[in-house]
Amino acid sequence: MTRISTDILVSGGGVAGLAAAALFGSAGFRVICVDPAPPVTDEAADGADLRTTAFLQPSLKVLREAGLWDRLAPHATELQVMRIVDAGGKTPAPRITRDFNAADVSDLPFGWNLPNWLLRREMVARVAELPNVTFRPGIGTKSVLTRDTEALVTLSDGTRVSARLLVAADGRHSPVREAVGIGARTIRYGQKALAFAVTHPQPHGNVSTEIHRSGGPFTLVPLPDRDGRPCSAIVWMERGPEALRLFAMQEAEFNAEMTARSGAIYGPLTLITRRTLWPIISQIAHRFSAQRTALVAEAAHVVPPIGAQGLNMSLADLRVLLELCRGAPAHIGEAAMLEMYHRRRYPEVAARVTGIDMLNRVSMQGAPAIRDLRAAGIAALYGLPPVRKTLMRAGLGMRLG
Repeated sequence: MTRISTDILVSGGGVAGLAAAALFGSAGFRVICVDPAPPVTDEAADGADLRTTAFLQPSLKVLREAGLWDRLAPHATELQVMRIVDAGGKTPAPRITRDFNAADVSDLPFGWNLPNWLLRREMVARVAELPNVTFRPGIGTKSVLTRDTEALVTLSDGTRVSARLLVAADGRHSPVREAVGIGARTIRYGQKALAFAVTHPQPHGNVSTEIHRSGGPFTLVPLPDRDGRPCSAIVWMERGPEALRLFAMQEAEFNAEMTARSGAIYGPLTLITRRTLWPIISQIAHRFSAQRTALVAEAAHVVPPIGAQGLNMSLADLRVLLELCRGAPAHIGEAAMLEMYHRRRYPEVAARVTGIDMLNRVSMQGAPAIRDLRAAGIAALYGLPPVRKTLMRAGLGMRLG
């Protein structure tokens, strides 16, 4: 049985795990990254993740330090305006529209949007450039034994890895989290999200639009033009049975349904990719660390896709963890360092999980009186400039005060 040693073992080769491997590898640490499923890096391939990720401003520094931004920038679409639309009247037509413009708080856009399958492609390429990083797709974590001096991980091919720090980036059902005995609190909404891409006749103007009616938000996020036509990614959240009905629709009928749900703000929408379906939950681990182990990304926290918080929270995890490792490289993975990681991340993440949970519950409501209150709330918050700017800064993850 082969036994090898490394500074950091990243369990999970999704977007967060690959970002971790690139970040720690670029900082000079020895890294091994494993995942039982090889990454799907082609939009047309089975299993491709057709969701998109909007990287908000604070994530830019992490991507640059990981050597990823130069690869990603040519494919990114700027998000200059976040538009909130209430369409809770008798018909799906917009009745209140409010624009939150990044220019009110910054010289930069709110963020930059990229397809998840493309992120995997570019991250795999970046990791391959780093001589101190080994990526082993098709190999997973089989068992974990931790002690004061190391995390001893047995991989699915029989290899045993001794790591100073084990980073669990293995998703909401994290085997590593379970192996180290950390539980999680999960909230189920009975919702699912459809994710896909569309073209439309009217340009999006780098505006990300979140339309609220019932069941959850219908969000259009800008993408680069496709075959000369404006293009957007859509995440459409609905209660489970309705999402399944939409998922099974014939394409022409689906195009008409989603155009109506969008209020036709960009004209008729045309589906150009497969539809994918994702369950919606909120989840937070009871702790973000255990002996020689740090939980990051969805192993630590899961939120509904509202306000582009998910992966940006994950990159914030990695930023803090890297700061601690750089600050005391001789003590990577020791108890004091991991306790500091938990203390720095848990309160902020818990507050964001709570806030997004509340927003999602409000967005789901279909009763006319509740929809009217939601519309009034959007108008009131927007009408107070100090509150509006504070909300924008908080959404970006900027420090307040």
